[in-house]
Order: sequence, then structure tokens, then C-alpha cells
Amino acid sequence: MAKFVHLHVHSEYSLLDGLPKIADLVKYVKELDMEAVALT
Repeated sequence: MAKFVHLHVHSEYSLLDGLPKIADLVKYVKELDMEAVALT
């Protein structure tokens, strides 16, 4: 399978646009076996 990295992900610090806490996001990314994600 080709590697894929989300390059536009919001976090709890994205005013009016973010939802996940960074720790939860990192845990989820690991569960999906992704190597990287870009917080914007």
C-alpha cells in the first residue's frame, strides 16, 4: 500500500476549527499505522 500523510489536520488549538487533543490524535495516527501527520 502507498504511504499517505495528511497535510492539513487541525487540533484543539485551531480556533473554531479543531476538535481532537494532540495526544488523542497521535494515538489515533499510531492505531492507523501512519508514520506522520501535519498539524496546521
